[in-house]
Amino acid sequence: MSALKSGVRLTFSSEDKGGDISAAVTSLVIAGWTGRDPAAMEAHIVELEKLGVKRPASTPIFYRGAASLLTQAAEIEVVGDRSSGEVEPVIVSLPDGLWLGVGSDHTDRQVETVGITISKQMCAKPVSKRLWRFSDVSGRWDQLLVRSFATRNGKRTLYQEGPLAKMRHPDDLISRYLGAGATLPVGTVMFCGTLAVHGELTGADLFELEIEDPVAKRKITHQYVTHILPIAG
Repeated sequence: MSALKSGVRLTFSSEDKGGDISAAVTSLVIAGWTGRDPAAMEAHIVELEKLGVKRPASTPIFYRGAASLLTQAAEIEVVGDRSSGEVEPVIVSLPDGLWLGVGSDHTDRQVETVGITISKQMCAKPVSKRLWRFSDVSGRWDQLLVRSFATRNGKRTLYQEGPLAKMRHPDDLISRYLGAGATLPVGTVMFCGTLAVHGELTGADLFELEIEDPVAKRKITHQYVTHILPIAG
């Protein structure tokens, strides 16, 4: 598993730390098809095949992306109007262990019909500045919730919402990616999959995402604005 030596530097914060956490991220892994219900996944695969998206080689599957795609900026730029975000729990491996945040696997949907791996490389991947220590929430993963809101032309709608009980636990994903008993290398960020959208896939002028711990009554939130660059030809 190759990785940049320098990568990208991100700054995180947590109530578990006295100050900011400055981290060098050298590897980005995007786990896809991480749902626990095989029948539901198969139905969704068939739906996407009808749109021209090729069937994944395996489920789950692990796509690699450039670490430089990761951003905590409040704005991103995309080419054309065929991209959209999706909320995902995000695992960050730091020198003192694993941490949990939230991110958006923003993807070019038109390029996705050509190749999913290529599409993962086309857009910035926004991630939250806030993190929770993963060991604090690992035991109640199924109770955590994720949701997103899409604002388009001034109208804000609930885009995704559901419990992480529908998705594989990060320990399972890491084991499937690296082998039983392996640990996620320091400097690695892993996106852990997403939930189905309400309605149809759509872009947004403003995309809001969050992960909620209803037991501890806390949330991590992030949002970003998308600017569309023209397709010149």
